[in-house]
Amino acid sequence: MRHRALKWLFAGSVCAIATCAMAATGADRHAWVDTWTATPDIAGPVLNAQTVRQIVRTSVGGSGVRVRLSNLFGNVPITLGPVHVALGAKKADTVPGSDHTLLFNGKPTVTVAKGESVLSDPVKMDVKALQELAVSIYVPADARYHASTIHNAALATAYITETGDATAAVQYPRGEVSGNRFYLTDVEVAGPETEHTLVTFGDSITDGVGSKENANDRWPDYLAARLQADAKLKSIGVANAGIGGNRILHDNYGPSALARFERDALDKPGVRWIVLLEGINDIGGSGYAWESKDKITAQQLIDGMKTLIARAHARHVKIYGATLTPYGGSGWPYHSVAGEKTRQQVNAWIRSPGAFDGVVDFDKTVRDPAAPEKMLAAYDSGDHLHPNSAGYRAMANAVDLSLFADKP
Repeated sequence: MRHRALKWLFAGSVCAIATCAMAATGADRHAWVDTWTATPDIAGPVLNAQTVRQIVRTSVGGSGVRVRLSNLFGNVPITLGPVHVALGAKKADTVPGSDHTLLFNGKPTVTVAKGESVLSDPVKMDVKALQELAVSIYVPADARYHASTIHNAALATAYITETGDATAAVQYPRGEVSGNRFYLTDVEVAGPETEHTLVTFGDSITDGVGSKENANDRWPDYLAARLQADAKLKSIGVANAGIGGNRILHDNYGPSALARFERDALDKPGVRWIVLLEGINDIGGSGYAWESKDKITAQQLIDGMKTLIARAHARHVKIYGATLTPYGGSGWPYHSVAGEKTRQQVNAWIRSPGAFDGVVDFDKTVRDPAAPEKMLAAYDSGDHLHPNSAGYRAMANAVDLSLFADKP
C-alpha cells in the first residue's frame, strides 16, 4: 500500500495551571528528549467511544512527561481525550496513585487536524529509565468516519475497552486487544538525566520484527539498556523510528525514508545522532517490481543515503551507517543473485571512509561465516530475513558506545 507523506505541525505547549506548577520545579529547564517512539505508518480501524491503553517502556528517565498524538493518516479532524499517563503494573493495570491527567493547552481534550500532530502540555512526573508507562487515550463518539493513525507492527499489546472512558482506571476493564499502536507516537521526558536523543531509523529489522511480543527485545531496546548501564551515557534517550516494509527511495509501508526523515528523525527533541539501517526493502522490492522506478540500482540507493547524510549534517546531527544484514534464503524474487550483489555493493560503500560519520557493521555481526549471504542460524527468526531476540541482542552489543560519547 502506498501513502503520500503529509506535513506534521509541531505545536508548542502552553503554560497552563498544571504546567506552571511543573515550571516552578525547574524541570522544564532541562532538555526534552524522546524516551519512546512508535512511528505512524498507516491508517487503522475506527475507535468510537472507546479507550485504548498502550504500554511503553522508557529509554531514559526524567521528572517531567509529555506525549505526542498524531492524526497523520486520518481522513478528518479527530478529537481525542481525556489522556492519562501512569506507571504500568501488570498487563493493562496501573500502579495506584501514579495516574496523571495530560492537558493540551490547558484542556483535557484536543482536536487534531487531518495530517497533523499535537504535543501535550508537560506534567510533573518522576519516571525512571527502562520503566513501563501506561498511556490511555479516550476516543469520543463521532458520527463521522474517522480512520485512526497507527503503527501496525507494535510487538506490544494495546488494550481497548468495549465502550467508555477508562483512562483513569487502575484495574483496566476487559475488552479487545490489538497489535497496533494508536495515535501515540512519542513520549518525551525532561529532567536532570536528559541530554540528547539517539534515533534508530530503519525498517522492520529496527522495528523488531522476529522478536518476542511484549518483551522489548528489539535491538534499539537492548541498546537503550546498554546506554543506561554506562554512567556517562545514561542521559541519552533512544527513539525507534523503524517501520516494517519501509524503503529509502519510494513509499511502500509508510512514506519513504526520504519523505519522512525530517519528521521521524531530525525533528525529534534533542536529536544528536542517527543510526541508519535501511535499504534491504529497496533491494528486495526490486526483485518483484512491476514498475521500472522500483527496480533500483546500488548507486541509486547510495545516492539516497547521501541525501539523508546531507540533511542530517545540515542540522548538525551525526549519522552512522549500519550495514545491511544477510537475507539469503528469504525467498525468490525478494532474494536473488542480483539483489545480493547490490547488497554487497551498498555495504562496501557504507564501510568506506568518509561515507558516514561512523559505521555499525550489523552484517558482520549476524552473518554465517560459512555462507555470508545468509544469517547465522542461531540469530535467525526463521524467515531468513529478520533476526530473533538473540540476534537483536547481538546487534545491540556490536554498537560501539563511543560513537555517542561526543558532545555538540
